[in-house]
Order: sequence, then structure tokens, then C-alpha cells
Amino acid sequence: MRRSAYFLPTLKETPSEAQIVSHRLMLRAGMIRQASAGIYSWLPLGFRVLKNIERIVREEQDAAGCQEILMPTIQSADLWKQSGRYEDYGKEMLRIEDRHGREMLYGPTNEELITDIFKSAVKSYRDLPKLLYHIQWKFRDEVRPRFGIMRGREFLMKDSYSFDLDYEGAKEAYNKMFVAYLRTFARMDLKAIPMEADTGPIGGNLSHEFIILADTGESEVYCNRDFVDFDVLGSDVEYRDVEGLATIVDHFTSLYACTDEKHDAAEFERRVPEDRRHVGRGIEVGHIFYFGDKYSAPLGAFVTKPDDSQVAVHMGSYGIGVSRLAGAIIEASHDAAGIVWPESIAPFKVGLINLKAGDADCTRVCEEIYGQLRGAGIEVLYDDSEERGGAKFAEMDLIGLPWQLVVGPRGIKQGVVELKQRRGGDRQELSSESALARLTA
Repeated sequence: MRRSAYFLPTLKETPSEAQIVSHRLMLRAGMIRQASAGIYSWLPLGFRVLKNIERIVREEQDAAGCQEILMPTIQSADLWKQSGRYEDYGKEMLRIEDRHGREMLYGPTNEELITDIFKSAVKSYRDLPKLLYHIQWKFRDEVRPRFGIMRGREFLMKDSYSFDLDYEGAKEAYNKMFVAYLRTFARMDLKAIPMEADTGPIGGNLSHEFIILADTGESEVYCNRDFVDFDVLGSDVEYRDVEGLATIVDHFTSLYACTDEKHDAAEFERRVPEDRRHVGRGIEVGHIFYFGDKYSAPLGAFVTKPDDSQVAVHMGSYGIGVSRLAGAIIEASHDAAGIVWPESIAPFKVGLINLKAGDADCTRVCEEIYGQLRGAGIEVLYDDSEERGGAKFAEMDLIGLPWQLVVGPRGIKQGVVELKQRRGGDRQELSSESALARLTA
């Protein structure tokens, strides 16, 4: 993509309403714009990040055996009345009446609807287990939406749902999602801390929230360093390995971890050796629940067992804040100059900078490199604008692309280009062939 044609409305000054790092940088980098309180439009740069996050989430859900569907944003109130949550959910739920006087709502979550879909099709234990998910927009009417997308009213969420015959099967599904979440966040260069949590309005008696470590996070985190040091991507455990998954989950659940809301200093010191203690800050980005027949029983999701008796299926739900992750990653990965994107979710891998756009040699070399990068399948943002070099560098640092490839008159005379790695700022002067080899390796 050429910068001269790209819609990238960056800002030099920080808007006064932005209170946290991710909100400031997302506005300045031209990723989002506020449409109304707690509701944002995603502009091209931000939307590319959002789709990359969604891609990784989807890949791990698919690998774990989940099947993707798509449920509507607007739901009937009748299902929520059957489950008993319609009044319990409170003012966060946006209630709507259609032209025929039917009560509807903008879904804050989908336990009721997915249960209704399941019960209409599955009647026998032979059709179990099932894991279904979708990635869809949700709405919760926060009383004080703030911090940009981190606490907005409309947000993109991945929610998956498991259906099993009994607790043992449901626990296997829970373990599978537990490990899938660890892998999902690790692929985004995030360190995720799973910790036992309250079930809240979702309900149930088994729940973990996933906190990613970030220096500017919203909560203080106290945990064993084994959480930080464990390499889940280095594990050869497969999703069909029931015992292997259980071993990983048992390892994490045996360790101490909590936020400042539940921190007990004496317990922390008792359970965690001094040289294994980690204290930092973190942000919640995912939550998983097992809740048995809380929804299946009132909504009539029963299956026939081998002895022909009827039983309500055991269920779990598993949520990841896809849009929230974009902000959380920035909170975990930024510096004074701007965003520092992990390569796996960056909007472009390379920022190609022409230091002298009117110079024939600079333009020729840049065009050659641009074509070669694109031909190799490398996503590149080519700054071909007439801006000064300093402004180009500042913008590239602000938007945080992992690599910057700089072409200028001096370097051309010497037969080199400059390759800069955004994380850490390391710079090398290389031939254009060597730089391309490095970027396409």
C-alpha cells in the first residue's frame, strides 16, 4: 500500500479525552475514531490489526476442534426470560421493542441463543460432544464508558460453547479451551496468567480469567514466575491429548495467582518462594466458564443417554475480547515514540521510507524494493509522500510496524539501504538484496 493513497489520519497531538496509553496511541495512529460514547469506527490501519487478531483466535479455535457459526446481534427477549437472566442482567443490557411490539435485545452474550440452536438439532448422546463458536459484535451499556476500546459499549468478541454428556466430558472441553487460550495469547507475544475467577452474571461454579501482563495494565498482578516462564508454544501436547492438556491445566491451577482485589500478602509469601515471585500489572482479555445445566435445563436442551433416560447437557462458555486485545497489546508493547506491534498481528510487516521522493534514483530503488516485497507476499506500507524525513520516521515509529526499510540518496551512492527493527531500534546498513533476504526469510 502506498502512503500517498492510504487513509491514515494520524494526529500530532494527543486528544484530551484519551486517558490511557492505548487510547492515546490508537487515536494518534489513525486506528479508530469515536462515533459516540464508548462506540468506535475502525479505520484501515486499526481494522487490519483487528482482522489479524481475529485470524489467530480463529486458527486456534479451529485447531481445538471448534466449529464456527455466526449468530445475530439482536436476540429475542423470550429466551432470556426462560433462562431467568432477562431481569437479572440489569441496565447493561440494551432492550429494544420492534414495530410489532416484540421485546428484543442487543446481545451482551449468547448462552441462551446457542442453547436454543443446539437443542433444535441434537437429541442423542451419540451426537456429543460439540464445540461451537462465533466472532461477533456485542453491546453492553457501560454506565461510564472510558479508556477507548478497553471499556467501550460495543466490542468484538469470540465466544465459544461446549456441550457434553457429563462433567467429565465438560472438563475435557474446559481444559482444551484453557490451553487454546494460552496458545492464542502466546502467538501474539503476550504472557497470559490464568487465575481462578468469579462467574458473575454468566453463572456456574468453575471459571478462570486470563490476564495478560502489561506495565500500564489496569490491575496489580501477583503470581508465581512459572506462569511467565512456561513456554506453551514449545509444548508438543496436541488438542486430542486429553491427559496432556489436563497436565498443563493442573500445572497452572496449582500455582498462586491473583490480582490486587483478592491479594493476600501472607498467602503469596507462603505459597511462592521468594525467587519465584512476580509482581506486575495486567489486563483481562479472556474468561472461561463451566456452568453445567444452568442454561440447558431451563431451555430444554436434553439428550437421550445410553439407557434411554433424558439428561440436560453440561455446558461451558469461553470468551475472548478480540477488539479489547488490540488495546491490550498496545498497553503491553509500546515505547515513548509509539506502538511496537508484534509481527504476528502488525498491520504491515514493513514500512518502506523514501527519504527523497522527488529523486529519480531513490524512487527507482524504492519501486523495485516495493515490487519485490509484494511479490514475496510481504505486507508493506510504502511512504512515497513529499513529507520531510523526520516526519516520516516519526509516523513510522508511531504506527509501530516491526521493520523500517529506509532508502536515501547517500545510501544509494554507497549501495546500501538502512534496515531498522522497531522493537529495540537496532539499525543495519545492508545491500537491498541482503535486506530483502532478511525480511523474506
